[in-house]
Amino acid sequence: MNGSLIEQAAQRLAQLRQAGVEIPQLPASQPAPAAGAAVPPVPAPQPATVAAPAPAEPQFLSRKINLDLDALQALGVVTPQSPRSTVADQYRVIKRPLIRNAMGKGVSTITHGNLIMVTSALAGEGKSFTSVNLAMSIANEMDHTVMLVDADVARPSLPRMLGVPQGPGLLDVLNGSADMRDVLLRTNVEKLTVLPSGDPHPRATELLASDAMRQLLDDIATRYPDRIVIFDSPPLLLTTESRVLATNMGQVVVVVHADKTKQSDVQHALSTIDNCPVRMLVLNQARTASTDGYAAGYGYGYGYGYGYGYGYGEQDRVDASVSAPQKPSGAAA
Repeated sequence: MNGSLIEQAAQRLAQLRQAGVEIPQLPASQPAPAAGAAVPPVPAPQPATVAAPAPAEPQFLSRKINLDLDALQALGVVTPQSPRSTVADQYRVIKRPLIRNAMGKGVSTITHGNLIMVTSALAGEGKSFTSVNLAMSIANEMDHTVMLVDADVARPSLPRMLGVPQGPGLLDVLNGSADMRDVLLRTNVEKLTVLPSGDPHPRATELLASDAMRQLLDDIATRYPDRIVIFDSPPLLLTTESRVLATNMGQVVVVVHADKTKQSDVQHALSTIDNCPVRMLVLNQARTASTDGYAAGYGYGYGYGYGYGYGYGEQDRVDASVSAPQKPSGAAA
């Protein structure tokens, strides 16, 4: 009988060992169980505990703002919901060569061709209005996204025009007090983001001329191959910020108010950005005759009064222009 119990216990131990259960050995000083004594039960093997994976960090999404598209349309801005119009067609024509240059499909390859600065010789010529319309028009493209940067750090127009809240922006990123992802604003226009100018800074010109600015522009230009960046900059003859900014741009668009801006002022403004590889003129408020069924009037002309070697004196007025309704009063300059 005793032999049978021992044999059963031995078989049980062997089975447990085969199952992977570790059987503790009795110390040498501890006597073996007496014959006929019951073998203490051995706990069943427990499954290994697997640590739960740490939760993934949430992917960052910049803040989102809702632009009042109805109010913008009332100001004459071409929005995604706007009907077909002369102004919309006008900006389709204006943007096409800019996009070709930005994507390296122009006459020659341009470094940072997707960085486009919109400026003017003097204030009140329509540069901010042109910047917003150009950005909106590019946002309608199937293959491109657009970032609109308020680089008029002395007198920012985009907060008033777009209803963008005041707060940190470009200057704050440059002085190290804010991160780019914290100040970039997504909008309810799917392919349009906005970078505000940020809090005023007494050394704004120096910040725009800094290595931090060059590194930021290089990152902006190369991070997304489909992105085009529009900079609404100050007038060339009134501040130094725009001239500094132009040195890092691939393309510069100079808005000229027809029958108002003096040719000498335009020539002077263009001379300040001689080093920019592509300089183009957009003739604003030009009276042109309609040939396509649209009503004639004052609107936005387009053309290449200066670019790829053309001097303003060689082509005083923009040759090609399309009539468009007059810019409503109250629209930003």
